[in-house]
Amino acid sequence: MNTTLLADQDLSATEDLVASFSASMDRIREQVQLIIVGQDEVIDNLLVTLLTGGHCLITGMPGTAKTLLVSTLASSLGLVFKRIQFTPDLMPTDITGTDILEEDSATGRRSWTFVQGPLFTNVLLADEVNRTPPKTQAALLEAMQEHSVTVRGNSYDLQLPFLVLATQNPIELEGTYPLPEAQLDRFLFNVVLDYLSPEQEVEVVERNTAGTPLPTVEPVTSADDILNFQWLVRQVPVSEPVQRYAVSLIRATRPTDPEAPDIVKKYVNYGASVRATQFLVLAAKARALLDGRYHVTVDDLQTLALPVLRHRVLTNFYAESDKTSVDDVLHAMIEAKPGPSEG
Repeated sequence: MNTTLLADQDLSATEDLVASFSASMDRIREQVQLIIVGQDEVIDNLLVTLLTGGHCLITGMPGTAKTLLVSTLASSLGLVFKRIQFTPDLMPTDITGTDILEEDSATGRRSWTFVQGPLFTNVLLADEVNRTPPKTQAALLEAMQEHSVTVRGNSYDLQLPFLVLATQNPIELEGTYPLPEAQLDRFLFNVVLDYLSPEQEVEVVERNTAGTPLPTVEPVTSADDILNFQWLVRQVPVSEPVQRYAVSLIRATRPTDPEAPDIVKKYVNYGASVRATQFLVLAAKARALLDGRYHVTVDDLQTLALPVLRHRVLTNFYAESDKTSVDDVLHAMIEAKPGPSEG
């Protein structure tokens, strides 16, 4: 890797950080794979989410190890992990925390004391986030965007790094509340956790029915390590042609744009915003560094376009009538926008 572009640190410190990054990411993958079978792409997408300081929506069928994956990843990172099971009766203060009135036994004076909620953590698993009403879902918005919580006019900062990994069931719609677009847009990725291959499923059965205890996951990094890695990711350079291609990809999701492909103009109501462009480029930087490269390629952008865009592009009733999914539209859009050559 070319480390001479990292001007904010001296060369030897930067080289040490790059070496530490590569070794730590390999060890994190190893620790997670002690428990989780397959899902390598999903694991890498969660690492990209962490390294960019973003948040991830995980969509998958029941029993696909969504919760186990998140808790295992948190253990390997050496970060504080908390889980909230979202239910219809959950209140915003159950997430953020609340002020309680306490009396000093010595003086008899009363004062308000803030009791932190489960939101005060490094890795938050918002399990079945679409099962709680919008009022409670909105309690996450400030934390996800500003890394702070406001209660009764007082603001409290969250400890960094802060990562929300929210799960949702794509088929069970009764008793659920679809996430509003403003909240969806704050998730870097919408990752789909698919079924395993037959061989991987056999391995899962063998691991979990033999009565042998699962291995213990050892922490690999610390909070300070993760913050340093997040800084390192942002130093990865992006050439102007690749940056312009990222902009053209996002603009191609907007049906009113003159350069939008015909399939977008036919099936899309609303495309992605500028925030999606920023997230796509930042995620591509993290993917490049995870791959041992110090430059972003067209392939990075094309590979990450689906998880970055599938929850930001809203299709119309023509798409529903023709049984055309958002992923179908995005695949066709990417094929219509091949990108610049990288000679």
